[in-house]
Amino acid sequence: MLNFLIRFSLAQRALIIALGVIVLALGWRMIGHLPVDVLPDLTKPTVTILTEAPGLSPEEVEMRVTLPLESGLMGVNGLDRLRSKSDIGLSLAFVEFDWGTDIYQARQFVQERLGALKLPEGVTPYMTPATSLMGNIMLVSLTDPTGKQKPQELRTQADWVVARRLMSIPGIAEVLPMGGGIRQIQVQPDPEKMLAMGVTYEELRT
Repeated sequence: MLNFLIRFSLAQRALIIALGVIVLALGWRMIGHLPVDVLPDLTKPTVTILTEAPGLSPEEVEMRVTLPLESGLMGVNGLDRLRSKSDIGLSLAFVEFDWGTDIYQARQFVQERLGALKLPEGVTPYMTPATSLMGNIMLVSLTDPTGKQKPQELRTQADWVVARRLMSIPGIAEVLPMGGGIRQIQVQPDPEKMLAMGVTYEELRT
């Protein structure tokens, strides 16, 4: 068979050259239409769940946040693997689905399970944007070498200045400020003055 192909090619040089040119032209034309990236995404459809639990140690985050998350997400439709990581005041869960699963349908399945979870008061898990795990994650620290600004002031600048400018850069999927202190307005009633003026806690709440 090989000898026949060699003899045929030598006898029909013009035909073989013409076929080669046609194949080369078609290949050059298809290069621009191939759905292949230079760095293809080799990760399965994944939903990332981030949960902040301020003030909790990694062990407490694992027991009170991560484990309930894993228990609630077990058995979700199309689940292939569930990974998690617990850190200081932070829990990360990676819910991987089978190849071919629609990422938005997977996010819907996960959202339904999150609504039924029972976590500590003030702890609310949320899904990060639907981006690839091939993306880069950059950690940026905002500090004041002079020590004149308080942690609350640095957090305010991170929330309202730095984060907004970073989000205006094309290609940035999410900016997550962490740490510092969030400014709060606290109402601290004086029970004795309230009693003297006949004001109840129910009236104060309304």
